[in-house]
Amino acid sequence: MVEELIVLYNVPHELPLGILIATYFYYTGVSAGSFVLSTLAYVFGYEKYKPIGKLAIVMAVIVLILAPLHLILDLAQPQRFVHILYMFNARSMISWGTIMLTAYPLNCVIYGYFMFKENMKMTRIFGLIGIPLAVGVHGYCGFILSLVAIRSLWHTALMPPLFLVSAVVSGVALMILIVITKQRFFTLDKKINVDLIFSLGKILAWTLVLDLFLVGVDLLELTYVYSRTEAYDAAMLLIKGPLAPLFLIGEIFLGGIVPFILLTHPRTSSSIKVVTLASVLVLIGIYAMRVNWVVGGQMTPLS
Repeated sequence: MVEELIVLYNVPHELPLGILIATYFYYTGVSAGSFVLSTLAYVFGYEKYKPIGKLAIVMAVIVLILAPLHLILDLAQPQRFVHILYMFNARSMISWGTIMLTAYPLNCVIYGYFMFKENMKMTRIFGLIGIPLAVGVHGYCGFILSLVAIRSLWHTALMPPLFLVSAVVSGVALMILIVITKQRFFTLDKKINVDLIFSLGKILAWTLVLDLFLVGVDLLELTYVYSRTEAYDAAMLLIKGPLAPLFLIGEIFLGGIVPFILLTHPRTSSSIKVVTLASVLVLIGIYAMRVNWVVGGQMTPLS
């Protein structure tokens, strides 16, 4: 009698893109969203948003300084990050992303310089230049994931717009918190510009709707449009799998639905404390989204 030998292999696999990359995507999104906010007054002429222009560009630069540090720390050999600065490959999204990550902060500094010098003509010029750069810097984050055909959660045309919209959402939420903090604690009269805050709250509420819509469409596409088992498994990972609490509770409910209700309900939308709470929840929810999509996209087995 021949005995059957069964050998089971349990080889752990490290996720190529982990929390550091998710955090990097989060920071670049906040920066892009902050930059776009700064252009509302200084490029498009919406004077009521002028008080946030300088704050927004300063925050965009600060956050952008933090972002590449996470990218470098994620490398097994961090000192080799300089290679992508001179080894250009026209077919590589990482090469194009490196160019944008170099041009975007440089443009932010020049744009901010002319803004603080009150040179409106040059501010508007570099603001117009910076908008596509800001969109490109964060859009490529979603685009580079969507190119990975073997990862069902990533391989969708909705990745770039989903990342871009969530970037604006996080930028608006952070700006609300910064403006409230500055006016409450770092001004002589301690007076908050409630009209400005509530106006930003409305922008936050309706960009949240668009963000939730894109997430919903993406999940519907994975579960009903595609018949591939991998696509369905990727969706179930978020809905019923180990990431369900972070996705359903952290991202969708606490980070999306609750803030939207708080920002639009007549009894709560006119409260500075409530708008502050909603902004904090949104920032937490957008970070949860980065973790869900970046880390979750690698948790389904490869076929």
